[in-house]
This record gives sequence, C-alpha cells and structure tokens, in this order.
Amino acid sequence: MAFLKSGFFVFCSLWVIFISPLMAREVPAEVNVYSYRQPFLVEPLFEKFTAQTGIAVKVIFAKKGLIERVKTEGKRSPADVILTTDIGRLHAARDVSQAVSSPLLKQHIPAIARGTEDKWFGLTWRARVIYASNARVRETKLAFEDLTDAKWRGRICLRSAQHPYNVALFAALLDSMGEAKFKKWLIGLKANLAAKPSGNDRAQVRRVYGGACDLAIGNTYYMGKMQTNEKKPEQKDWAASVHIIFPDMPKGGAHVNVSGMAMAKHAPNRANALKLMEFLVSKPAQEIYAQVNYEYPIRDDVALSPRVKSWGAFSRDSTALDSIGALRGRASQLIDETGFNAGP
Repeated sequence: MAFLKSGFFVFCSLWVIFISPLMAREVPAEVNVYSYRQPFLVEPLFEKFTAQTGIAVKVIFAKKGLIERVKTEGKRSPADVILTTDIGRLHAARDVSQAVSSPLLKQHIPAIARGTEDKWFGLTWRARVIYASNARVRETKLAFEDLTDAKWRGRICLRSAQHPYNVALFAALLDSMGEAKFKKWLIGLKANLAAKPSGNDRAQVRRVYGGACDLAIGNTYYMGKMQTNEKKPEQKDWAASVHIIFPDMPKGGAHVNVSGMAMAKHAPNRANALKLMEFLVSKPAQEIYAQVNYEYPIRDDVALSPRVKSWGAFSRDSTALDSIGALRGRASQLIDETGFNAGP
C-alpha cells in the first residue's frame, strides 16, 4: 500500500513538472501567406489583422513561382492563403486552392470578381486604360476598337502583348468580339504601334512624354505611383504630360482586372485563413488598399482615395473574370500567330 502511494506521488510529481506545462502551453495562432503582392502594401493589412485577432501572419513574398511552389510542396505545404495579382494567376491557382464557403465574401465581392467554384476571390479592381498626351491628343473618350483607326498609325505604345496584364485585356476582347473579329483587331493595333513592344507600363508613359507616341496602354495605379514618386521625381513630369481615358469594351464599360486571394488546398490553419480572407474585405482593410496602392476597392461602399477619384468615373465591363481567365491561352496563341510582338 505504501508502495502504491509512493508511486502515485511520483507520478503526480512528474505530471506537474513535465506533462502539465506542455498541456497548458498553447500553440501560437498563425496563418501562412504566400504573396505576389509587395510587402509595403500588405504588411499594414497584416499588422492590423494581428492587432485585431491575435493571429500572427507569416509571409513569403515572391515575384513569381509561388503557385508552382505550392504544387511541389503538395500536402506538406504550409501555405494557407495565396495573394496574387491578375486574373491569369488567380485562374492558375485553382489547381492548388480549395472552395471557400463564406456568406461574408459573397456579400461584399461581386459575382464577376469571384471564381465560379468559389476557389478565388477578388480584392481590388485595376482598370487597364489609355494614357493620352495632353499636348497632342484632344480626345477624352475612346473605345478599344478605335485604336485600329488609321489616324493612330505609329502613335501607340505598348509593353509586350504576352505580359499577363495585356493577355487578360486581349482575352476580354476575344470574349467580346469573337475570334475572327478579334484577330483582325489585333492586326490593326499592331499596324498602329510606334515601335516594337518593350518595357513596362510606366516606360510607355515616358515615351508619350518624350514624343515617341501619343497613346499608351497601362494600369490605372501607375498614374498614382508616378505622381507621388519622390525617388524618381522625373516620373511626376511623365504623369503630368498625360490624361487618363477609360476606353470602352465592345459591349460597354472599361476592362478591369483584379488582385485577389485563394485558400490553399491543404491549408493547415484553415479557420485562421478564413478569418484573414474575410478581414481583407472588411472596410478598414479595403480603405488601406484604396489609399496605399491607388487601386479601386472591391467593395462599392468604400470610398476611393481623392487621387484615384480625380482620374474620373467609369463603368466596369460586365464580363466575368473567370471567362477571361479561360480564354487567356487562346489569346496568347493569337498574339503569336499575328507576330504582334515583332512590332509594326
């Protein structure tokens, strides 16, 4: 009997010393994010999320290869949430993401900015627009179909047609026009280029500023980035030399792309991932998107930044982004078939 009591005392002592502290120690709440979005934009969002929920956000940033990394990691992937830009990457992420059922996400994100299988969700809009020379272009309204008019011969600048932003735009036009009409349009646009496509969106505005062309195609937020660039103040001059035109698509409205998110297929912290995704469409988070990166909030009840609002109002093309994503492959083939990137 004394032996049993002694053994029980030893067991209790070991429990108190070794086992009890381990059971009492809580596993830190966290969520792992793979992000194509730049740190300066998303870090303020994550800081606010952690302060509000106590959930730590661990982030891996990269310019490319994150979706391929999730595929390679398979079931062992630590990724919970994937943040990316462009419908192309969101469409590609469907293979490494899972469906998410959230009334909150559906309430605030329009159907055209959600995947049909609820595997991706838009967070911000970005319109692809025309930057027109103040000195040489009087027009304040144009349609994309107008860009094949002979009056613009040698007057249009564009980055590579195979860049994801242009492939998405061309896929949207392919969806609206049908293949025969789109191919003819693509050949007409190629004939009006000022030079072989090269550089990035801001480089096209620089060429307008320098007189190499009169129209350039680029995303809206680059105007804000140029207007506020203190490290390269010459970009303020580029921005001041142009005005933004929101060109109509064939069925009406301006072409818009999105930045967005998806929950990884094997997310180890699914509940926390959902909390982060729902936070990113909250008003405070959407206001950060609007102010920091000159994008358009996905929520219609969140105000634009004064700078973005100054560029003018527009209506959005109603084409579902999933439809655009599905046509990107064919649009890319037609770009090559027409030799578009060889220039005029």
